[in-house]
Amino acid sequence: MRIRATATVAVSLGALALAAPAAQATGTTGPAVTFSAVKVNGGHTIVVGASAKVSVPVTYTVTKPAALSTGSFETGPLLYRGAAITSPSDVLISDDPGTCTAASSTVLHCKATLVLDSTHGDLVNTEAGAWKVGGLAVDSANHATWKGDLGSAAVQRLAKLTADAAPEPVRKGATITVTGKLTRANWEAHTYAGYTGQPVKLQFRKNGSTAYTTVKTVTTSSTGTLKTTVKATADGYFRYTYAGSPTTPAVSAAGDFIDVR
Repeated sequence: MRIRATATVAVSLGALALAAPAAQATGTTGPAVTFSAVKVNGGHTIVVGASAKVSVPVTYTVTKPAALSTGSFETGPLLYRGAAITSPSDVLISDDPGTCTAASSTVLHCKATLVLDSTHGDLVNTEAGAWKVGGLAVDSANHATWKGDLGSAAVQRLAKLTADAAPEPVRKGATITVTGKLTRANWEAHTYAGYTGQPVKLQFRKNGSTAYTTVKTVTTSSTGTLKTTVKATADGYFRYTYAGSPTTPAVSAAGDFIDVR
């Protein structure tokens, strides 16, 4: 089992990370707190480039007994993969202790930051997709409370897409060839590699218009390249656009202008 801690929530968290949540039989050997209303990245997908460090804001609510001193424990959010928080395959732990404001003697409103860093092995390609959200509270004696199933977060590999229409200028009715390439972040090689076998739409926007219309759908090659032909009808812009997948976000190429004479 791998524990991918981006940093420590508290001084004691390094040891806890090595022990792993599975070592906490019930996941509740620490402070008697519960987590709720956890929102990761404002509910938006987390997109990480080939060699990038992405700071992700997290807000959450902690409920505690009135007698439990706020200063006696620290909390932070985490992301994990696996059937349960007590037996995760991977864990990404908060980059810093949560900063909490007391709404009452029992309710704390907190915020923290998760850092996903593709430059130092925090992520491997197969980890793109859905992660579960959890919370961790640690007291001064290194006792921990792990809570899972607090929501979900999508982590995706950044994609890039290009388009080039030629020749230019071109006679009306002549053939235009539109090439391009769809690539996405390879977190292990720290570069961008072709995304194979993906449906990509070729779109056209007539000069003076603000809307693109789909001309046809083209499938990327074994190296992520795209190539197709169309007839020249009017001045305008050609682009490729990709709708995305569970592991890769949607992306559109910049429009390439064609001068039809």
